Amino acid sequence: MSGIILASAVTLSQFFLVAAMACMLYRLVRGPRAQDRVLCFDALYIDGMLLLLTVGIRTGSTLYFEAALAIALLGFVSSVALAKFLMRGEVIE
Repeated sequence: MSGIILASAVTLSQFFLVAAMACMLYRLVRGPRAQDRVLCFDALYIDGMLLLLTVGIRTGSTLYFEAALAIALLGFVSSVALAKFLMRGEVIE
């Protein structure tokens, strides 16, 4: 019984994550300012990481968890670099 509940919860969460990613892609393309695009990019990589985690829960493979960790690290660094570029106009001083 709990396996059915877990499978349905993971499926439902994957559906909502894909819907959120579609909304963020729309906002990424349509965003009026660069700050909006950076914020959407930040939320997009977080949702991509969460989608990989739900796939990892579904399959039981640890490879997806490692890929999600790499996405989280690279996404954080890229968000900081983009924010620094928008604030100062350069990334490396």
